Order: sequence, then C-alpha cells, then structure tokens
Amino acid sequence: MHELPPELMSRLTSISEEADALARKGSYSEALAKFNEAWSSIPEPKNEWEASTWLLAAIGDVCFLGGFFISGSEALRYATYCPGGLGNPFIHMRLGQCELERGEMGEAAEHLCRAYALEGKDIFKAELPKYFEFLQSKIEPPASGVW
Repeated sequence: MHELPPELMSRLTSISEEADALARKGSYSEALAKFNEAWSSIPEPKNEWEASTWLLAAIGDVCFLGGFFISGSEALRYATYCPGGLGNPFIHMRLGQCELERGEMGEAAEHLCRAYALEGKDIFKAELPKYFEFLQSKIEPPASGVW
C-alpha cells in the first residue's frame, strides 16, 4: 500500500472536488469524465494506492446515481481489490445496488448483505427502500427479530 506524492494527491483532490460539484448538480456524465481524468493520473499498478479506493468508490457512486450500472459495477468491483476496499460498507452497498439494477440478483444479495453485516440498517437510511427490502427477502432476520 503506497501513498501518492503530495503534488499528485493535491491534483487528484482538486479534480475530485470539481467532479463532486458537478455530481451535486446532477451532471453525472460530466462528473464521471472528471473522475476518469483523475483516475488516469494514478500510476500503475493502480490497485496498490489508497487513493484508488476512494476514487473508484466516487466513480462507482456517480455511475450509480447517473444510471450507468455496468460501469458502476466495474469500478466498485475493482475498488474491492484496492487497499481497504474489500470490507468497505459503502463500496459493498453501491456494488450491490448496481448489481440489483443490472438484474444480477446473486451478486446484489451478496454485496448488500456484506454492507448490512458491516454497518447495519443505517447504511440504507438515505437509499430507496427497495434495496433494503430486497436484502430482507434474501436473508433471515436477525436473532432479535428486529431489522
């Protein structure tokens, strides 16, 4: 696991802030283009950098919000091979959501279950109810009986 040089990290942060601003306005294609610009600046092997994890999570998030579910799945799946990506509840939730939207029910259940196991129901609070309802249909309720 490596940290990027400060000047490159500063550039990535700046580009990512621009992308975030575009995403907040609903300009998901433009935000994705900005995030991809940042991604292209990360040196090989890309999966060894901590910055890759958060950048791929951001790319996957924008893809999900923009309805680009295949690209979202690809970015988020790659994020699980980066430092701290596997076991990151947000990455698993978004990956599960993208997979559900693609009709990949097994993959959706696996990743939504991981997100729930890691973070509990709270991770689904800001999401459409259909994602938690899908998860509930795939797993047994907790021993307490309270979701």
